[in-house]
Amino acid sequence: MDQPPAAPLGVAAGVTADSRPEIRRLVAVDGVVQGVGFRPFAHTLAVELGLSGQVVNGPAGARVEVEGPPEAVIAFCHRIVAEAPPLADIVAVATSELVPTGAVGFVIGPSAAGEGHTVVPPDTATCDACLTELADPADRRYRHPFVTCTDCGPRFTITTDMPYDRATTTMASFPLCPECAREYTTPSDRRFHAQPIACWACGPSLRLTGAVRRDGVAALAEARRMLTAGAILAVKGIGGYHLACDATDATTVAELRRRKARGDKPFAVMTLDPDTAAGLGHLGAAERRVLMDRSRPIVLLRRRDPSPLAPNVCPGSPDVGVLLPYTPLHRLLLGLPGDPPGPGALVVTSGNVSGEPLVTDDGEALRRLGRLADAWLWHDRPIAVACDDSVVRVRGDGSLLPVRRSRGFAPARIPLPVAVRPVLAVGGDLKNTLCLAEGDSAWLSGHIGDMDSLAAQYTFQRAEAHLRALAKVEPVHVAADRHPGYRSARLARRFGRPLTRVQHHHAHVASAMAEHGLDEPVLGIAFDGTGYGDDGAVWGGEVLLADYAGYRRLAHLAYVPLPGGDAAVHNPCRMALSHLFSAGIPWSPDLPCTAACPPGERVLLKQQLVRGLGCVATSSVGRLFDAVSSLVGLCHRAGYEAEAAVRLEAAALSAGPVSDGYAFTLEDPAALLAAIIADLRAGTGVPLIAARFHRAVSGAVRTACRQAHRDTGVRTVVLTGGVFANAVLDEMCTAGLTEDGFTVRAHTVVPPGDGGLALGQALVADRLADD
Repeated sequence: MDQPPAAPLGVAAGVTADSRPEIRRLVAVDGVVQGVGFRPFAHTLAVELGLSGQVVNGPAGARVEVEGPPEAVIAFCHRIVAEAPPLADIVAVATSELVPTGAVGFVIGPSAAGEGHTVVPPDTATCDACLTELADPADRRYRHPFVTCTDCGPRFTITTDMPYDRATTTMASFPLCPECAREYTTPSDRRFHAQPIACWACGPSLRLTGAVRRDGVAALAEARRMLTAGAILAVKGIGGYHLACDATDATTVAELRRRKARGDKPFAVMTLDPDTAAGLGHLGAAERRVLMDRSRPIVLLRRRDPSPLAPNVCPGSPDVGVLLPYTPLHRLLLGLPGDPPGPGALVVTSGNVSGEPLVTDDGEALRRLGRLADAWLWHDRPIAVACDDSVVRVRGDGSLLPVRRSRGFAPARIPLPVAVRPVLAVGGDLKNTLCLAEGDSAWLSGHIGDMDSLAAQYTFQRAEAHLRALAKVEPVHVAADRHPGYRSARLARRFGRPLTRVQHHHAHVASAMAEHGLDEPVLGIAFDGTGYGDDGAVWGGEVLLADYAGYRRLAHLAYVPLPGGDAAVHNPCRMALSHLFSAGIPWSPDLPCTAACPPGERVLLKQQLVRGLGCVATSSVGRLFDAVSSLVGLCHRAGYEAEAAVRLEAAALSAGPVSDGYAFTLEDPAALLAAIIADLRAGTGVPLIAARFHRAVSGAVRTACRQAHRDTGVRTVVLTGGVFANAVLDEMCTAGLTEDGFTVRAHTVVPPGDGGLALGQALVADRLADD
């Protein structure tokens, strides 16, 4: 039977009082309604209202047939939306009339095949009810590391296919014990049709492997003892392995850095509760809310000084990344009431060598993490797909600034402002994520990472196949970056579908437009470290007039040479000297960047710059931040991406608010550099110089936008690109442009950096494929 158009949420189309004694309706509920307890909820609601019928999972959501008195059916159709389970994300509801059958009773039927698509919800932190059971000695799931119910636990990382049933999860190999089977089939039970349901009797099983071997509760007790004694453990979570150690033990943290080849890149810290977290970083009401959210991201907090953490947990960073335990296993590692004392805070970092993807396979963990861990705390529930922890900042207005969008967020649907044909966008080669889109919906994979290694490329292929299996989207074309050397683009060609290459910064702007529902031209401020430009230069300081169909480059940071490509990226002192060379400023010995670069290196660098050997032009604002960081003496050799910028931001924060910045326009950075040098020689403190520099960049953005508005009439500005992960610059630009009368849109759903690139690629490619 044909269905009427979807009704607004909360209003079931076509439902009116009926004079017949019994009516029967089909209620089609689309969205994320699988893996969230929706079928048990529908069953309970129908029984409460005295209705008969059935509920089944379908390819696009759930399909419910209800039969009974008209008033009860109408109430059901309203309440099915208004009282939906907390993890549900209902996109549309449509109803149609069926012929009453006179059947008695309401059942959960077998999943139905057909056309359409939906996906499971993201993995969700353990709920309070399950945590209560975990800590209750009288409960049969006392200390069970895999306690879960319909409201919490793994979904995305255990699901192998749709519709969502136990048979299509990695729990399929764990037969239910009689007690779990009873809970699974009892409508009034909290675990009614909870697919990951388990207990001590029916698995999964926890093991500690290494010099000491233990199982179950003994494995947890020994793991806590080892962590307290200074060991480094590989711990299998829901989306991959972590490396964990005592965050207050400087010697152990230093050893973890050495083993991972981590450099000075900050570590994240897991702690028991918000009150403990407040002792590590400044925790306002908004940060507390995000920290406790069911997504349980790593939240970047302004670091406290002094801090109980070892100083080498986050050296040189203004922030400490803090998260709360999101699985029962993590909660047990931190300890239950009455447990022996253990570490109050744990370093939890991705289980890999720096630059490699997250490890998910147990055998691979023993091989790849063999030199990194003293023991392995693992279990036998397979991980369907890798999913690293998400990282967010919280802006002053309480909105999220995503830094890495992964566990807890992927693969949540992102609504699109325009409909697109089925498309796969493969992102970039740094901070890679994938995007599948069709119609008015897009789904992003978890964080894959940098594409340098074969292991990362395998992870990429696995993530693509998994996302396609869940979303049931078969792309008719593929989108990739225009960079001729990107590995992601080479992999895209293997799919055998038409390939559209999308300019890097155009994709950044489109991603910000998409998440804000925009479909009209905008002024795009796209500031990042690297993006292949139309002229072969390395772009990264762009002012674009853009929509999904195209863009025009209105302005950009003046070109300077990028000597040696990545060599300059890893050596900010070289970038500083290149900027000085382009500005005609001598490399005076009193400048920190000059002193940091040995004479022989300076001679070779000067030859490169004079002759143009191994140099490509760049307009990157990210490289300008590197240059200024070295110029003022903060960072000359970067041990991780954006280290120089992070240290510059930290210095600016320590200066407090400043109202004056240096005179600076994108077309003329020479005056900016000269002013900074004058301040240095006058003895001005580095924090004040750093703050004035940030103010100068925000001033240049305001100047560029005013001119762009005069030229185009456009007043909507989007701020995008990895440079806008800098909270100081993000907030300065937003405040200044708003004061100037612009409508400002910054990222709140996907990262401003390359982790959000694929979303923009998908929309641009759909428009360009028509050309």
